[in-house]
Amino acid sequence: MVYLVGVAAALCLGLGYVLQQRAASMVPVEEVLSWRLLLDLLHRRVWLWGVGCMVVGQLLGGLALQLASVALVEPLLSASLLFAFVIAAVLSDRKVRWHEVGGALLLSLALAAFLVVGKPRSSRHPHPDRFWTMVALIVVAATVTVLVIVAKKQQVIAEAILLSTGAGLLYGLQDAATRQALLRADNNGIAKLFISPWAYLVLVAAITGLLLSQSAFKIGELSHSLPPLTAAEPLAGIGLGVSLLADRVAVTPGRLAVEAACGAAVILGVYLIGRSRTLNRPHRGLPPQRESPQPEPPCA
Repeated sequence: MVYLVGVAAALCLGLGYVLQQRAASMVPVEEVLSWRLLLDLLHRRVWLWGVGCMVVGQLLGGLALQLASVALVEPLLSASLLFAFVIAAVLSDRKVRWHEVGGALLLSLALAAFLVVGKPRSSRHPHPDRFWTMVALIVVAATVTVLVIVAKKQQVIAEAILLSTGAGLLYGLQDAATRQALLRADNNGIAKLFISPWAYLVLVAAITGLLLSQSAFKIGELSHSLPPLTAAEPLAGIGLGVSLLADRVAVTPGRLAVEAACGAAVILGVYLIGRSRTLNRPHRGLPPQRESPQPEPPCA
């Protein structure tokens, strides 16, 4: 049952990403990193369908997490990357390249191995310290801010990668904050959910992450904008869970070595996917520069 639900969740997430990217690619480039981008997308039916598919995928993913451990479910959800490339290839009438398939499989397997070896376990009664919570929030906010500032100075491929990485970090923060907000609601009643700072943190992280992800979808193709997001979200969620919510991860020397290798494999998977094609789209709407014609040699 969990495999069926997990694969269905990954399929919905992959379809949602593709539809969002197709809609975002049509907005004016001047709206990148502007809140006008989200307002524009709200009037596009394809994007709304994409968001709907993503919400269904997240709900199915939540159901899968109720049926099995995160070590089993997260690798199934990461298959959304492979589904996204297959769906995008079908819609654009092109073949899926081996770089995309191989990179997506490597990324999914690396995440699966990391979760199996690390054995992350959620705490039933987390009590995050207020000081360390603020430190973690400042670190995430500062990291995302630096990524955005650096991204603005890069060409399209690097910009899309950096923005989608920032979105993944915010989505990981959203996942951790959602867990804590729902736990507070279970303990204190649903009415307390609306006055919980965790609930407002979920809202801020979700909206800001959405802005960054849609900006990345606008300026970069799916092969460059989606893999960093897919990799950063679960890793950030696990890291914040361990540092704030008293989650546990196995950290013996042997396991640390395997976990480091898995991190390297994730980076390699993102690289393989990213080199599947060359972006020819101009940066921020500027016309592409053409090489000056070489003068013909004088006739002898």
